[in-house]
Amino acid sequence: MIQRRKFMVVTAAWLLPGSLWLTRPAGAQGASDKASALIKSIGDQLVSVVNGPGGERDKRARLTEIIDSGVDVDGVARFCLGRFWRSASAEQQRRYMELFHQVLVNNITSKIGDYRGVRFQMGRTQRRDEDAVVSTVVERPNNPPTNVDWIVSSPAGDPKIIDVVAEGTSLRLTQRQDYASYLSHNNNNIDALINAMRQQVAEAG
Repeated sequence: MIQRRKFMVVTAAWLLPGSLWLTRPAGAQGASDKASALIKSIGDQLVSVVNGPGGERDKRARLTEIIDSGVDVDGVARFCLGRFWRSASAEQQRRYMELFHQVLVNNITSKIGDYRGVRFQMGRTQRRDEDAVVSTVVERPNNPPTNVDWIVSSPAGDPKIIDVVAEGTSLRLTQRQDYASYLSHNNNNIDALINAMRQQVAEAG
């Protein structure tokens, strides 16, 4: 059975009061500003939906739109399947991508009630190779603060979130390891993984 990792689930807890910037060259400054602005914009939208009026179905639809706009879901999905992506048929890739998107949305929207009262403090934003890393501290009532880094790709162009690193643990890498482990115990059968994901979506629905 696939472990139900709450991949990027803390995404929906964003409250962004301000930023602390390092001294950087102008080009890097602009790219980092874009990465931070992405999180600021999407975070404000998420918090507005979570704390605003409307039923669960309406909130789910609105959160799905926000996720699609700010997260490179297709890129994350391919990363999580790892080397098995290349061996999958076009039809398997299509079904896997569709189900991955549904699993991601379910994992985030299933915790809407847990996001109330969360505070989000911005730290520094810095470049790491071709990506930008936005450091934050997430605080939840009755819970210790959590250090969370948001990895943003193409920060100088069309920035998208590609990973969340919580207390040093990459959530997309953890998901990739889960999928690899599941496949290794099922003769590397991609259809078996797809069927397990479909069951997971059905149970969440």
